[in-house]
Amino acid sequence: MDIYIVGGAVRDRLLNLPVKDRDWVVVGATPEQMLNQGFRPVGKDFPVFLHPDTQEEYALARTERKIAKGYHGFTFHTASDVTLEQDLARRDLTINAIAEAADGSLTDPYHGQADLRAGILRHVSAAFAEDPVRILRLARFAARFDFAVAPETMALMRRMVDNGEADALVAERVWQELAKGLMEDKPSRMILVLRECGALARVLPEVDALFGVPQRADYHPEIDCGDHTMRVLDYAASTSQPLAVRFAALTHDLGKALTPPDVLPRHIGHEIRGTKPLGELCQRLRVPSDCRDLAHITMVHHTKVHQAQELRPATVLKLFKDCDALRRPDRFRLMLDACLADARGRLHFETAAYPQKDYLNDMLAATLQIDAGAIAAGCSDKAAIPATLDAARTAIIANCKEQWEDR
Repeated sequence: MDIYIVGGAVRDRLLNLPVKDRDWVVVGATPEQMLNQGFRPVGKDFPVFLHPDTQEEYALARTERKIAKGYHGFTFHTASDVTLEQDLARRDLTINAIAEAADGSLTDPYHGQADLRAGILRHVSAAFAEDPVRILRLARFAARFDFAVAPETMALMRRMVDNGEADALVAERVWQELAKGLMEDKPSRMILVLRECGALARVLPEVDALFGVPQRADYHPEIDCGDHTMRVLDYAASTSQPLAVRFAALTHDLGKALTPPDVLPRHIGHEIRGTKPLGELCQRLRVPSDCRDLAHITMVHHTKVHQAQELRPATVLKLFKDCDALRRPDRFRLMLDACLADARGRLHFETAAYPQKDYLNDMLAATLQIDAGAIAAGCSDKAAIPATLDAARTAIIANCKEQWEDR
């Protein structure tokens, strides 16, 4: 048998990037031979084995054939006579279809090294069209490497979308790929590639609807709502924000796509209008609750955060309560990070001052110092406890506001 490292490990080494996981393919072997050498079988659809020492995955060389729509509509064939080139032919992109032998020599039948040097994402064969997940994966790689998409590959993806292949994507896989793409260095590239091939309208129609919607140039010199959302998303990525903040950045303005045309480019009330499409998106893709909840409070309250220094102390306290900030201060601080990304995700505003974040952080920290238990114990009339607590909190917020104004 011959054993090769394949896929991402080879690609990343050639790009001088850290290699995280190694995938191995075994050519010229049978399952019985693998078992005799101590490998442990784990594959369900095709023979995959764990190395007895490293626990890394070793897959027998295989070919595959499409028999039904969707991600699971494949049948696989493994045999000792399946060649390395046949195994590489079933892979999605040329940059992922390079194999490295034990002596360091490379097998590159589809010219993946040339595409790596040129910064091109190109499909290996027409079989790319058999798996709609590959559209998402390619878009994610565009976000990771900031590579261009080969024209023939973009045309193929458009045909896949037109033929309904993207409609067969399962929610869990869409979210899995989207979440990975959002965590790349330039996540807007994933969204824009999906939009260019038409897949964004199928998997994230709520986001796709933002493109072409105008907004006031004095607040948004970039004007287009979709353009603004991409800038917000990339700013969040540039400051290494966690997934929940990046998802909030992506979805914070969904309501602007529903603004009545006769009031454009103003978007009064877009915060509340966006809650319905956000809820539908999160339910459809089964978005985790931490991402869903942060996106919701960011959507509803980001305008108030931008206006924080104009709010009365009682209104600031109401904002804290509406965001459950007194019980979940860490989530509130993440919302402020999303709001900062919103403020700076605008043309010419990339380095603009944003004191609102520190302003509200200081007020929340001061409010959390209040001993609610001591105040409650000092109230002879228990019915008066909520009002007494609110008065104490409002007073400390007012004091903090005065200190800020005296700076």
